[in-house]
Amino acid sequence: MTTQAPPIAVLGAGTMGHGIAYAAALADFPVALYDADAAVLSDALARVDQIVTGGIKRGKLTEDDRARVLGRLRLAPTLEAALPDAALVIEAIVEDLVQKQRLFGRVERMVPADVVLATNTSSLPVGQIAAAAARPERVIGMHFFNPVYIMRLVEIVPQARTDDETMELALDVARRLGKEPIVVRDMAGFASSRLGVVLGLEAMRMLEQGVASAEDIDKAMALGYGHPMGPLRVSDLVGLDVRLAIAEILHRELEGEQYRAPDILRDKVAAGELGKKTGQGFYTWPG
Repeated sequence: MTTQAPPIAVLGAGTMGHGIAYAAALADFPVALYDADAAVLSDALARVDQIVTGGIKRGKLTEDDRARVLGRLRLAPTLEAALPDAALVIEAIVEDLVQKQRLFGRVERMVPADVVLATNTSSLPVGQIAAAAARPERVIGMHFFNPVYIMRLVEIVPQARTDDETMELALDVARRLGKEPIVVRDMAGFASSRLGVVLGLEAMRMLEQGVASAEDIDKAMALGYGHPMGPLRVSDLVGLDVRLAIAEILHRELEGEQYRAPDILRDKVAAGELGKKTGQGFYTWPG
């Protein structure tokens, strides 16, 4: 591997995308960030600056870090503008197979043959996404966790045709970002989502049945099992719409009743109570 951090293009500037872009820029990667929605793209830069400001207040970062991050991160107004220099493209768009396949098909026609295409999917089989690519050997999963600037885990998910060079690049980039990569077989939900979603959905069923309050259910896992955060609070941070989408994929792919979404989750999503990003989920989030 080269000692110089290779340029990265992040496609999708939402919750995960802007977090990945921030982490990469902080680790001295040149980063281009793109989103089809200009408002989301513009907001992403403000959200990155908020992360830096929070780090400075906590004494974790300095103003020099702010300058370095903002100096290495550029907003790309078009897909074409994001891709010219990229050695690695990380897709972080909505969790929808058809949309991911279409995007990979477009990107592949616009980049050299040796560029690695990574998907941040948390539940879709990477092989199904790679099926849309003419060069599937360059496609791999890199599943980051929210919030990216805090969570150290990255699941590296090679699919059946991923080559060794692609795998090495994904592992190298994850480590340069200060993350701890694990290699996971390409199956729906990988390791983390299969376990995390089951825990989250069961916590929701317990709340639905009146077993305990949201706070006490979360406290049970935090104090009884040493989890840094309870499953309902985690769900609010992830986004209840995202939780529901992942649960539906896992229920369809794995056919286990443990993945069937409870009514309380469906009702909250229908009401627009999506967690922290809307200010209301299982908790109220001021500001």
